[in-house]
This record gives sequence, C-alpha cells and structure tokens, in this order.
Amino acid sequence: MSNILDVIKGLNQAASKGYDAYDPDVEIGLKREMGHPILDSRVIDGFRVRFAADKMIVTYQSEMRLEELHPRNRFENEVEAKFDDIIKFIKKEYKNITKESCSLTADSDAHILVQTTSRIHTWVQATKQYNIGGLDDTDTVRRISIRDIDKPYEKRFKDFLELSTDKRPDNDKSSKNPETPEG
Repeated sequence: MSNILDVIKGLNQAASKGYDAYDPDVEIGLKREMGHPILDSRVIDGFRVRFAADKMIVTYQSEMRLEELHPRNRFENEVEAKFDDIIKFIKKEYKNITKESCSLTADSDAHILVQTTSRIHTWVQATKQYNIGGLDDTDTVRRISIRDIDKPYEKRFKDFLELSTDKRPDNDKSSKNPETPEG
C-alpha cells in the first residue's frame, strides 16, 4: 500500500522518460522508433498522461495515412496495442524508479478521434483511462461539495445579501434630465 501522491509522482516521472528528446534510444513501441531517424520520414506520434483522483488517463496522438484506418477492427486493435505498449513501458520505468510495482487496470475501451488533415493523411487522438491499484484506503479521494468549502463564509455572505435593497433612498437628490418635459 502506497500514498497516492507518491504513486502519482512516480508514474509521472516514468511517463516523462517516454518523451522523444529525453532518450532517443528508448523503445516504447511507438511508430516514431521505426526506421532510420535521418534517412526515413519519421511519423509523429507520442503520448502523455494526466491524473484524476485514482485514475490515470493516457492520451495517444499519431498521424496516419487514410488507408491505414481500414478495416476498422484492425485499426482499433492497433491503437489498443499501442496503449498496451505504453502501459508496459510506464510500469517498467515505474519499477526502475521506485523499486515497487504498480497495477494499472483498464477502465474501459479507448476513445478514438480521427480527423482528416488532407485526402491522404489523418490525425488520430485516443484516450484511455486506467485505475491505479495498490493505494491506501485512507487516501481515497472524495468529492468536496461547494457547501463544504463555503460553510465558514456562509454567514458573511448572507449578511452581505441582506444589505442590498431594491428601494431607492429617500434623500436621492439626483438631478432631473433637462431634456425631458418634467425637467
């Protein structure tokens, strides 16, 4: 059992090692690693991670040719395989950094967004959520309502609202508009 902050710091540090300029010889399983870096045209792809409570959200971006999208099942399986490679890399780096293991279980299938950039090329962005396992039960994140936050300020807020009124004061000496018939 680990503290949630320590786990998130370790996962974030492990994911940072997947940055392309960090170590060009690192192998994650992405398309950018295939071919010669100078002689071949490199495919732009990569990933990033973010955290929400006890979940890690992985976003994978890539550019593909339009012909690679069909048949659809094969394309979705390729994207799921990329997520598997990314998670395997993050777990391995997390173990190297913290000397502990971390369990990441998929929460659902990947959400894939495909946008065309031309008649030949497309841009793919996919996200997938993972549950982070091995956390203390005391560190579960609960949702805080606005009322819980504002309780100390509730009385001051009600006092402020009581000061307002819709009536104009009796001693209103504002001048009348001389352009109107009453003026």
